[in-house]
Amino acid sequence: MLKRLSTAPYLLWSFLLIVVPLVMVLGYSLIRTGPGGPEFSLNGFIKFTDPLYLKVLGLSVWIALQSTVLCLVIGYPLAMIMSGLKPSAQRTTMTMIVLPMWMNFLLRTYAWIPILGRNGLLNGLLATIGIPPLNLLFNEGAVLLGMVYNFLPFMVLPIFTVLIRMDRSVIEAAQDLGANRLHVFWRVTLPLSLPGVVSGVMMVFMPAVSTFVISDLLGGSQVNLVGNLIKDQFLSVYDWNFGASISVVLMALILVSMWILGKTDKNGSGVSFF
Repeated sequence: MLKRLSTAPYLLWSFLLIVVPLVMVLGYSLIRTGPGGPEFSLNGFIKFTDPLYLKVLGLSVWIALQSTVLCLVIGYPLAMIMSGLKPSAQRTTMTMIVLPMWMNFLLRTYAWIPILGRNGLLNGLLATIGIPPLNLLFNEGAVLLGMVYNFLPFMVLPIFTVLIRMDRSVIEAAQDLGANRLHVFWRVTLPLSLPGVVSGVMMVFMPAVSTFVISDLLGGSQVNLVGNLIKDQFLSVYDWNFGASISVVLMALILVSMWILGKTDKNGSGVSFF
């Protein structure tokens, strides 16, 4: 009885902040206001099948996949280097990675505008060596850079956590059996670190595919992602039925991605490639 009472506040909190909003979004996606009042409708989902909106979804997924791959390519070696450092150096490096996250997400994204702008810091440096100004802002490249910058810690931290907890005796046994560094990494380290990789991929892909702040600030009107489309439906167009329908489709896409990655992980035990 006492155990149930102690968990009741958490269950209530989860119900109010998770279940209720999800039910509301699902309800808005299936119910629209008609001439005679609220009525069941799938028009929002049908409207989203328009090639124009599917193109926006495809672009969002493509940029999110690129940012996830880049975060993995950068984050995995960084996590490996950190795992081999002394504890004091690990804490210092971790602080340097996490430090930008102490700043507001909007502010640290906005900070890239004076860096990438036509009269910004990078173009100013290029001008000193005779290179004309480049269009570094308001394009897909700037949005991709903003995603990698903001979401890289979410890739590094779970991989680093798995690597520092790895049983070193397994690696030593592989080395004693004659495996070189490449074979040790490919056959031992990488399979055992896959739970961290899977977690990092999910933690990067999910916010990347649904973001709208980064594309608003660094993409301008040139890069319109599905997050911007949802935001506009709720705040500008006031078509909540269509906005909620897009949100449900996006949630389904994320859930399918998580299910696929969960199958890859095989209960968190790592996957052998051989």
